[in-house]
Amino acid sequence: MNDDGDVIGPMEAQYIERHHRHHPGENQCSSSLCKHIRAPVHLVWSLVRRFDQPQKYKPFVSRCVVKGDLGIGSVREVNVKSGLPATTSTERLELLNDEEHILGIKIVGGDHRLRNYSSIMTVHPEFIDGRPGTLVIESFVVDVPEGNTKDETCYFVRALIRCNLKSLAEVSERMAVLDQTEPRHQF
Repeated sequence: MNDDGDVIGPMEAQYIERHHRHHPGENQCSSSLCKHIRAPVHLVWSLVRRFDQPQKYKPFVSRCVVKGDLGIGSVREVNVKSGLPATTSTERLELLNDEEHILGIKIVGGDHRLRNYSSIMTVHPEFIDGRPGTLVIESFVVDVPEGNTKDETCYFVRALIRCNLKSLAEVSERMAVLDQTEPRHQF
């Protein structure tokens, strides 16, 4: 069980131990979230891996412009929809592994309070009710802003991630019904 009371089974725990090791400092918080999606792993990964198009499933992103060739070290400028305490975020691609389905991102700038934020997303095949499904795990580490507690910071970030994962599930499951996969590179 994690901090929110979500049940983490042995498979989830094994993936978290293998891929989601963060070493938070004294003034940082870290957590992992899991989402089971009723769509095949190749379809979910086709959305997650698109560093250049997070708006395909992230509801708070209105626009994204990438600087670089979509390789490790590429930077994206993300515009955030109104309603959040931010308008822009600058993010660097830290890890992209198509074989193991791992995406790592670090926030390197923007007009928000998420300092030293890093996240890792992993996508794993599983079966849900006898059909191909996907387990998505996202973990993060971030500084606790002055005036906030670790619990408040983790709660806020987990709420954002939970919303993104819910949207990823909805988009993926809709695509699965239509049997669509996002193209790998679309410029």
